[in-house]
Amino acid sequence: MRTPLLAVALLSLAATQAPPAPDWSRIEAETLKHFQALLRFDTADPPGQEADAAAYLKQVLEAEGIPVETFALEPKRPSIVARLKGNGRRRPLLLMAHTDVVNVDPKKWTFPPFSATRDGGYVYGRGAVDDKDNVVTSLMVMLLLKRLNVPLDRDVIFLAESGEEGSTHVGIQFMVNQHYPAVDAEYCLAEGGNVTRENGAAKFASVQTLEKRPYAVELVARGPAGHGSVPLETNAVTHVSKAVAAVAAWTPPIRLNETTSAYFRRLAEISPPEQAARYRAVLNPSTAAAADEYFRKQEPRHASMLRTSISPNIVQAGYRVNVIPSEAIATLDVRGLQDEDMPALLEQIRKIVNDPSVEVRLAKRDTRPPGVGARIDSEAFKMIEGAVQQHYKVITLPTMSTGATDMAYLRSKGMQCYGIGPATDVEDGPKGFGAHSDQERILESELHRFMRFYWDVVVQLARTR
Repeated sequence: MRTPLLAVALLSLAATQAPPAPDWSRIEAETLKHFQALLRFDTADPPGQEADAAAYLKQVLEAEGIPVETFALEPKRPSIVARLKGNGRRRPLLLMAHTDVVNVDPKKWTFPPFSATRDGGYVYGRGAVDDKDNVVTSLMVMLLLKRLNVPLDRDVIFLAESGEEGSTHVGIQFMVNQHYPAVDAEYCLAEGGNVTRENGAAKFASVQTLEKRPYAVELVARGPAGHGSVPLETNAVTHVSKAVAAVAAWTPPIRLNETTSAYFRRLAEISPPEQAARYRAVLNPSTAAAADEYFRKQEPRHASMLRTSISPNIVQAGYRVNVIPSEAIATLDVRGLQDEDMPALLEQIRKIVNDPSVEVRLAKRDTRPPGVGARIDSEAFKMIEGAVQQHYKVITLPTMSTGATDMAYLRSKGMQCYGIGPATDVEDGPKGFGAHSDQERILESELHRFMRFYWDVVVQLARTR
């Protein structure tokens, strides 16, 4: 007969043991089935038609007894929230992925963009790495937690949100502003990171802990219209061209933060000596300029991580060749650091332009709210690091994304958010196989490895101890 103390000890031991391992061979087949089904939904944004994908997810989840709520600002653009209840000892964990994708030009695709074609070990389709890979792995984690009856110390929430690709008002903004209790959590896992492979071998993992804020700044030149046969010194096109050239020649100052400092320090540890020296040099104000000059020419993404960046991307002027236009507008893509003082930056741009005929103004854009970067000494980051080491055998680099994600809205509420993703080949981008490309694809083997990685991170963070 067991004594009460022995029974308590056995229960305690059972509670700390890891859940049974999933049958990964069966899980891989199921993951691929759901992945292809999701890729075949045309959820291009614009126009945004996430309803069918959301309905599919809802049906799969509810068939397993997982409750699902639907939230929609617009009927065709719903987000869904599924929740597995824990014992409440710790605050929830949120798994987030967006169901919309950027739009496509079907004529440029070898395989139809919504066919989910399997070829040569890859799955091709719009959304393969942005972001239906995270959608399907989040879905499978929820199904496995339920099937294996994993005891949880915290609720695990799955948010499949609409509108990430430029229509956040129908998705994450709507959820945060009007339904935040449905997704409120201590930690969030979402897109924004990946494992970099080179020549088929994993090199390092990037985990997004911070991101820039997107702004649009317009340079507007005005002058009298006239006949093109009589050149004018007041020509608006000439003035806006000089303004663009002046801004493009200016380099905003380097400003490191906790994330970028850790990124370059850790990257130096795994880099060849010459590269490592540059990554270390950029951390020192007295040696940063030379390294930065190299980055701007050879590693522009790293140069962008050092500062608020400015890229002139659109110029609009004129309507026929023999008419001098009265107005010319250049639009700058500005990606600001989290603490960027935008009024001060606009004033600095005005001084650089130095032309009273050119107005410098902030244009309307779907920007992101300010937020604090996720901690790199947190329980969640340490468990992500551990899982990276276990599954990929590489170092983890905390990363500030030069782009923008929906995590910004959650960070503005104080949530600790981490961007993760599967391994992709560094060679794929230049070949046109990356996110937003015309041949977007993912290796099936890396989707399955990411599934195992994601499972381990969630179980370690959420299970009863």
